[in-house]
Amino acid sequence: MPSRRAAAFAHPNIALIKYWGDIDSDLHIPANGSISMNLAGLTTRTTVSFDTSLSQDQFILNGEPTTGKALERVSTFLNRVRLLAGMTTFANVESQNNFPAGVGVASSASGFAALSLAATHAAGLELDEKDLSRLARTGSGSACRSIPGGFVEWHAGRDNHDSYAYSIAPPDYWDVVDCIALVSRDEKAINSNRGHVLAATSMLQAARLADSPRRLSLCRNAILGRDFDALTDMAELDSNLMHAIMITSKPPLLYWQPGTLAIMHAVHGWRKVGIPVCFTIDAGPNVHVLCLGGQEDKIIEWLQQLPGVIQVLTAHPGGPAALEQTHLNQAGTIF
Repeated sequence: MPSRRAAAFAHPNIALIKYWGDIDSDLHIPANGSISMNLAGLTTRTTVSFDTSLSQDQFILNGEPTTGKALERVSTFLNRVRLLAGMTTFANVESQNNFPAGVGVASSASGFAALSLAATHAAGLELDEKDLSRLARTGSGSACRSIPGGFVEWHAGRDNHDSYAYSIAPPDYWDVVDCIALVSRDEKAINSNRGHVLAATSMLQAARLADSPRRLSLCRNAILGRDFDALTDMAELDSNLMHAIMITSKPPLLYWQPGTLAIMHAVHGWRKVGIPVCFTIDAGPNVHVLCLGGQEDKIIEWLQQLPGVIQVLTAHPGGPAALEQTHLNQAGTIF
């Protein structure tokens, strides 16, 4: 096969109802459904070039060639694409984030969503959104939620066929702003994949999963009704439940830092004086502070004054994963 190339981009997402724990760790079939919001302005751009001159896959992340587990993870994913396309050609993958990776801002979600779209197009496949979501999930569970746009629900399912994500509201449906307060840029010592395995060791996980359908319904209704108070209740409860599972796992995972707690206390204080604001925290120390559009400048200013906060990123609801216009055909010309 001649050299083929495609480029795609995708946004990370912030889970409002969290994914934590698998029933199938190879295919990332989750133990419970989840709901998220894509984050516009935060982007992973990935280019995939299948090249017959290569003797193995290559992966360049943020300008640095990778080896070991990172390369193995990408190659395993590319093997799925090659199987679908009936090909054996190796690929060069170049991926660039405009936000910190490995710190709880879902870089693996945007990374594998962009890789799914770029790799399938470079291989000559045209998958619909549902199939792309299923495929992205096999690379990183939350990546399935970065394929559709806006506010997204991941139907947990029980197998590879019925576990996928879909949009429940477009990006312009509700202007919720995510002010991401970074208290650390260090990559976390224990990644989310390992955390999902440990979830079952917590005695609290069964209770969390049993209540999951209720929280999903309330969160979905809050989004569709643009009810920020109801969203606040569910987002903070669900975040705290997930971290309770982490803290009580064996071994325990404690991602929070002093700056994390300072932000949580501050958010509670701001809400007591009438500011519509809430927090949610993924697997890491950094805090996603949600507010309504028009409030973000004030929230950013306040966050920047808190001890431990080193940077604040902002994001409005983001669109779906998409191909770039620089997608190349077999001859290497732009079309």
